[in-house]
Amino acid sequence: MDNLPEWKKQQRKQLIAVREAIPEKTHRQWSQSISGFLRQKFSQPQKMIIGIYWPFRAEYDPRSMTQYLIQQGATLALPEVTDRNAPLRFREWSPETSMQEGAYGIPVPAGTRIVHLDAVIIPMVGFDQHGYRLGYGSGYYDRTLASYPSQPLSIGVAFELQRLENVYPQSHDIPMHFVVTESGIFKKKND
Repeated sequence: MDNLPEWKKQQRKQLIAVREAIPEKTHRQWSQSISGFLRQKFSQPQKMIIGIYWPFRAEYDPRSMTQYLIQQGATLALPEVTDRNAPLRFREWSPETSMQEGAYGIPVPAGTRIVHLDAVIIPMVGFDQHGYRLGYGSGYYDRTLASYPSQPLSIGVAFELQRLENVYPQSHDIPMHFVVTESGIFKKKND
């Protein structure tokens, strides 16, 4: 790939536009399917600390899973950007948590305790069969996963129309353990 940064920029733009154009009813149906598959993956989340995210630009909304995960005994957390080049910091979160505006205008928990994750549900702009994700380009999730001595279970979520042949991962990119779409749960393929 001659100009990888430009290719990734164009892919992001195109994939986000396609995702934002999904009709509301279809988005809701696909999201319900993803939630069902996530419930299978987290059939016994007791005592797990699970990172989720606040949805942005028509991403799958993991908040639809919160009641299930909390009722099953999981602790949930949302990411907070502390510095452009630092890993994300995850703060404990529940639907009753007070929120404040964070980086990029995305809400973050206001002053709850910082937690270390056992698992994390990660949004993807694009992905490939090897579990590599195309994100928004800032590297937050890769830095975060790399910062853990023992990497948490990483589950990337996206819609099938975001699947790419190859995302041309770089040496710092970390593949997801699993990818969940409206079509199912996919374990990364080994080369």
